[in-house]
Amino acid sequence: MPPAAYDSNRKQYRSDTILERVQHRITGENKVLAITDADLYVPTLNFIFGQAQYPGRVALISLCRLDPAFYGKPSSYEVLLERATKEAIHELGHTFGLAHCSKPSCVMSFSNNILEVDRKSSIFCDVCRRKLRR
Repeated sequence: MPPAAYDSNRKQYRSDTILERVQHRITGENKVLAITDADLYVPTLNFIFGQAQYPGRVALISLCRLDPAFYGKPSSYEVLLERATKEAIHELGHTFGLAHCSKPSCVMSFSNNILEVDRKSSIFCDVCRRKLRR
């Protein structure tokens, strides 16, 4: 993790600083998904589950707030994997130029809290799927 990304007052890492570091370290044309267990933020929000270049080549997700243990619940690998899958697909969708979707069940819907992550599916709605194919 880049030391400059850490905010000691917030005890969180600034995601855009991490994305920039990853961007400078990759080669080729592939898209890259970085995964961390650090708690992430952007200055306008208290926390984020992930961030991506829109469009671009680099996406980032954090497992920190996707883990049920963060909310005082028993750890569950299955729940963590399901949530991480949704957020990974969501952030990679941004790298392909997809914006947030207004359909709550679409994987591209914005998740402001963990309940919204749980509510959405891990697939694109028909509209987002068509946009992705273009």
